[in-house]
Amino acid sequence: MSFFKNLIFKQLKKTVHKRILDNLNEAILLFDRDLSLLYINTAGEVLLADSARHLVGLSAYELFKSSDSALLINLLQCLSMEEPLVDRELTLDIMKQNITINFSATPLLKNMELSEILVEMQQVDNHLRISKEEQILTQQNTARLLVRGLAHEIKNPLGGLRGAAQLLDLELNDPDLKEYTQIIIAESDRLQGLMDKMLGPNKLPNKKTLNIHEVLERVRQLVQAEASGSLTIKSDYDPSIPNIQGDKDQLIQAILNIVRNAVQAIESKGEILIRTRIHRQMTIGRKRHKLTAQIDIIDNGPGINPDMMNQIFYPMITGRAEGTGLGLSIAQSLINQHGGLIECHSEPGNTVFTIFLPLEAHHDQA
Repeated sequence: MSFFKNLIFKQLKKTVHKRILDNLNEAILLFDRDLSLLYINTAGEVLLADSARHLVGLSAYELFKSSDSALLINLLQCLSMEEPLVDRELTLDIMKQNITINFSATPLLKNMELSEILVEMQQVDNHLRISKEEQILTQQNTARLLVRGLAHEIKNPLGGLRGAAQLLDLELNDPDLKEYTQIIIAESDRLQGLMDKMLGPNKLPNKKTLNIHEVLERVRQLVQAEASGSLTIKSDYDPSIPNIQGDKDQLIQAILNIVRNAVQAIESKGEILIRTRIHRQMTIGRKRHKLTAQIDIIDNGPGINPDMMNQIFYPMITGRAEGTGLGLSIAQSLINQHGGLIECHSEPGNTVFTIFLPLEAHHDQA
């Protein structure tokens, strides 16, 4: 009986250890004496942009051949000296993208002999990105409060102005004079509509289970129907993305605002790509999500002026003379209400708006 108890205990212990390792934020890699990879946790798969099935068995020379030479030097030094070491701000090359990491290697001994090397890698860029995201959310909330206060202050006298113009219109018999009161009423209504837009979404999302690709296809069809000229809208969807909980109308509005913004940027004469992927281990604000849906809206236009990049989600900020500067602000508000975030990266010929939407907890366990 004790044999079976010990067996069950060992199995449970093994399962708990795996759960702990797979839920760490840091990448954990285990190498043998020949520097062949024996184990990699989930964070490591995300960092190296590949699955454990493909990575386990590869040598450190293959994994880090294009990266900072200090990575291999540190591993060889740890192997020869059998002492732990730490190095900071090393460059890891993943699919031709440079990632900055902090690195530590610890020799594991068995019967007084080195058996494996435990490597921990922490992406430093992640902290910078999280700080930037928190700044975006803080700026968005601050701007929203200021605009709401301003809009309410304008709406009150605006209502009185419109009411007075209506009363005056009833008293006038001269059609020429009535024309002026009608202009006042029409302009009051236009300003009222602008104030409503500035106030942003005025109701909480009515969330239901939906397929994000249905939303994206609806947006693509709407924009394609509106567009003139030689505009091409392509799609690249990941069918493995599970259903999300969201308000279909609000998500359509948010994504439509971004895609229309891209159409205006390229003046209906370029190409837009709508792409979806699953993004793992994503932190939004102060909450970490194991699984998020990533939606990229990419255009090949002239790009966004670098001086405006930190302000594009502010209301009333626009690079177009005829624009209101409310589209991106409203889109960010709607996505925020879904627990998500919009980021932007832009350079001439490649502007990318990325929407992150958390997936439900039961998907995280998959």
